[in-house]
Amino acid sequence: MRKILLLLALLVPALISCDRNNDFYSAYKSITGEELASYVDKLASDDLQGRAPFSEGEKLTVNYLAEKLDEIGFEPAFDSAYFQEVKMVEIKTSTDDYITVDTPGGTMKFNSPASIAVRSPRAIESASIEKSEMVFAGFGISAPEYDWDDYKGLDVEGKTVVVLVNDPGLYTGKPGFFKGKEMTYYGRWTYKYDEAARRGAAGILIIHETTGAGYPYGIPVNSAVSANLYMDDGRGNSDKCLFTGWIESEAAEKIFNASGHKVEELRNSACLPGFTGFEMESYISFSFKNRIRYNTSINVAGVLKGTEMPDEVIIYSGHWDHFGIGEVQNGDSIFNGAVDNGTTMAMLLEIGEAFSSLNRKPRRSLMLFFPTAEEQGLLGSHYYVNHPAFSIENTVANINNDLDLPIGRMKDVMVTGYGQSDLDDLLAEAAERQGRYLLPDPNPHTGMYFRSDHFPFASVGVPAMFARGNCDSREHGREWAAGQERDYIANRYHKAADNYEPETWNFDGLVEDAQLMFEVGYRLATSDKWPAWKDGSEFKHLR
Repeated sequence: MRKILLLLALLVPALISCDRNNDFYSAYKSITGEELASYVDKLASDDLQGRAPFSEGEKLTVNYLAEKLDEIGFEPAFDSAYFQEVKMVEIKTSTDDYITVDTPGGTMKFNSPASIAVRSPRAIESASIEKSEMVFAGFGISAPEYDWDDYKGLDVEGKTVVVLVNDPGLYTGKPGFFKGKEMTYYGRWTYKYDEAARRGAAGILIIHETTGAGYPYGIPVNSAVSANLYMDDGRGNSDKCLFTGWIESEAAEKIFNASGHKVEELRNSACLPGFTGFEMESYISFSFKNRIRYNTSINVAGVLKGTEMPDEVIIYSGHWDHFGIGEVQNGDSIFNGAVDNGTTMAMLLEIGEAFSSLNRKPRRSLMLFFPTAEEQGLLGSHYYVNHPAFSIENTVANINNDLDLPIGRMKDVMVTGYGQSDLDDLLAEAAERQGRYLLPDPNPHTGMYFRSDHFPFASVGVPAMFARGNCDSREHGREWAAGQERDYIANRYHKAADNYEPETWNFDGLVEDAQLMFEVGYRLATSDKWPAWKDGSEFKHLR
């Protein structure tokens, strides 16, 4: 009898473990390319009109997502509702055809936005900038931890600040200087705009350079001629600069040459500790008008409640918004955003469905979160972290994705922001079981860790991961994969051409990525472990 009891004592845990493994494996295998394709087919269809906030397309999109969350068994996340209202203001800035700059070498006229692309974040009807004094402030960075202050000794109150793109680490390449070629948050245009406003500047212009920006000058041009969204703070955004924008590199060269300077030499000097900015002896003038519209957009989220620790949550995120209907491009005017971000939304719904299919539901809660206005500066996710459905202290981790290319199975799992948190370790173990390896983002200078919806979570201390197969095709290798990404960025990214193409898309890699993210979330949701920030992360002190 004792031998039988002993045998049972040994067998029961093993059987339970086997049952759990089978349960997990069945859910893991339930993620299929066919279902991903079905979701993308709808989310990237003309029916949703390009998914722009404040549009009929928004209503159709958020209702579709709520309907699907209900179908897969995820409950409303916001007080019995799938929707969280986000109050915003839409501002479309129209400038004079030309912007005038008075320099020591004479008056220059620059086409707007072809040479100088500006917009106003202020909710005001119009303004005239009359000979605003221009001040060069290096990279526009004040970073005490690096003993760095480009504004030291400068008076920019009421003036126009001109700054370089990115941060000094990129141009020196020194690993211990800032973060070497990996962009810090100080290199992002959002930081530079905010810092100039904190210093009292009337305006700020960033000198464009493609490597440092991570995109061509056409992207700021598109932003300047489009309506832009901002959070409605109830004060007309009076704490922001009167205008913000970018200078095309040749235009910047002309302005600085007029006072005896060269941009490249200034960039080299601005990378040296102790560099001091200066008044440019130049003055900028132009007028603008704003078309202002107040409205409310929607964050969408559903929750699968945990069985033992329901107040602790793992959040999967992927933005739903794109650019709606715009100017005709090659016969198409609907910006469907099939890759950006239809593929991610499809993956989240499949991951959610996999969790719902488990016989033994997770101990912790799972949330599928579809924020609005990512394309306008991560507005929906920033709003959420300040008005969360679960407290930030009880938010275990954020797993975010964006721009998942449907180009087949990949050997790599490219991690944007590699080395930030313990989530990398969980991801590495899961990737190894797929015969894959982790690859740090090969282009860290583009600052992608600050450009998608995981960043607002990181900024309040929640370990956040952004990873996807991207660089090393199992079938065709690295050069081919790099070519596919370049082709997408050049020809479809933020264009009407970002369409679902069922005859050419290969979902096999997206299936593996979704299974990978499911496994990482499963391990967190079925344990009581808390991932931590790694030493050296700028977010470690926040948790």
